[in-house]
Amino acid sequence: MNTATVLAAVFVVCGLAGVIVPVLPGLVLVAVGVLLWAYAESSAGGWAVFGLAAAVLVLGTVVKYILPGRRLREDGVPWITMAAGALLGVFGFFIIPVIGLPIGFVLGIYLAEILRLGNHASAWPSTVQAVKAVGLSMLIELAAGLLATAVWIAGIVIL
Repeated sequence: MNTATVLAAVFVVCGLAGVIVPVLPGLVLVAVGVLLWAYAESSAGGWAVFGLAAAVLVLGTVVKYILPGRRLREDGVPWITMAAGALLGVFGFFIIPVIGLPIGFVLGIYLAEILRLGNHASAWPSTVQAVKAVGLSMLIELAAGLLATAVWIAGIVIL
């Protein structure tokens, strides 16, 4: 195993950890790791592995935003509530860097629903759905990262 492969593995592992702990840009680090390996490999096969891994990561990123948002809409959470959650999530990310994004998102959903519906009992189901959406988003991102990692490892073994 050469130095570039070891360095790529460090990026990939840090990226997968970044999916769980949202301090690091998870899937971006996975992509950088596989790109570094493909560049060092300098073969058509290496670039094909990178292309496939990148496609998996892009698809995972798109699905991670679309699917949870659709489920929230199906559960009756209006777009303005989701926008409030997203806004407070971004704000929360800067207040509490490690976990502020999901906390802010859920808090934003809850506060917007309290304002819209007027009481805790009505707002709580939307908040529960928001927590499920955050969990689903993280699972989708982790699955995409693991699948891209599997593509990369297969590329190492085959090439």
